[in-house]
Amino acid sequence: MKLTVKCDYAARAVLSLTRHYALGRAVRVESLAKEQSIPQNYLVQILIELKAAGIVRSQRGKDGGYLLGRDPGEITLGDVLRCIHGAVFEPPQGDSACPEELRLQWGKIQSALDHAAQAISFRQIVESAGRDQEMYYI
Repeated sequence: MKLTVKCDYAARAVLSLTRHYALGRAVRVESLAKEQSIPQNYLVQILIELKAAGIVRSQRGKDGGYLLGRDPGEITLGDVLRCIHGAVFEPPQGDSACPEELRLQWGKIQSALDHAAQAISFRQIVESAGRDQEMYYI
């Protein structure tokens, strides 16, 4: 159940594109890689996968780069994790010796993790970060 580096990098890239979303301009791979400390060549591979899933889109030309494929309120951590990893949690399969009652519990864990990841949009992540950084003076 360890989060892969690739999933972390994909989430960071989408987070960065979420922060740039309001500007409506594409972000170059070089900028994304530097901003999020991701190896550029690896980021390109990740962006290709995210693009195939419709999470990001590319723009060619002088002002080219990557943008979100849809509104950040519609893109969830679950979307990114499933795109890169295939499943948020994958219980063991094909082991006929695994007791049925244990398989049911693995399914419950899978369902809970899927639900939790799907409930967190990138808009929420950015907005909660902004609230956490606000300072109040008395």
